Amino acid sequence: MTSQNRVAPSADGIAASAKAAKKGRGLPPVEQWNPPFCGDLDMRIARDGTWYYLGSPIGRKGLVKLFSSILKKEGDAYFLVTPVEKVGITVEDAPFVAVDFDVADAGPDQTLTFTTHVGDQAVAGPDHPIRVERDAETGEPSPYILIRRNLEALIDRKSFYRLVEIGTEAEHDGARWFGIVSGGAFFPIIPAAELG
Repeated sequence: MTSQNRVAPSADGIAASAKAAKKGRGLPPVEQWNPPFCGDLDMRIARDGTWYYLGSPIGRKGLVKLFSSILKKEGDAYFLVTPVEKVGITVEDAPFVAVDFDVADAGPDQTLTFTTHVGDQAVAGPDHPIRVERDAETGEPSPYILIRRNLEALIDRKSFYRLVEIGTEAEHDGARWFGIVSGGAFFPIIPAAELG
């Protein structure tokens, strides 16, 4: 097929290919797929987790969940990938938003299980670390958790406030930090000396 005969990628086409490739209840093995790049799609994931296509929000939750299951990150670029095509999309911040978390065994041995806006879950720990970026000018924190592969979720504000409430101080890289413990790991949030 020549580039002149190639059909431009569409959300409907990607969705149909994703449905055809989905087998069982687990996530598709997108890391094993290496199809040709078919161009960019006018699709965007806003910082609040809303998916847009052609400038309009995608209102069907099932369709957003399907698209999120075939999301792949390579370097700083994001793609929707099926066995037969790969299209670029825009992600404003992180592709997911962690909207809640549950605490098991509160205290030093606790585990925190985060849930995203599309229903993914991840237990914070060495395999799913929490990190906090701080705005260089304002100091405003942006907390993230690794959800799957190399895809992160921005932890929403209410969940971050809850994390701060159960935070603790510990030694990290030779200094005292305030942070959060989960799954046997300590995740630093802010140097203890900067606490009010």
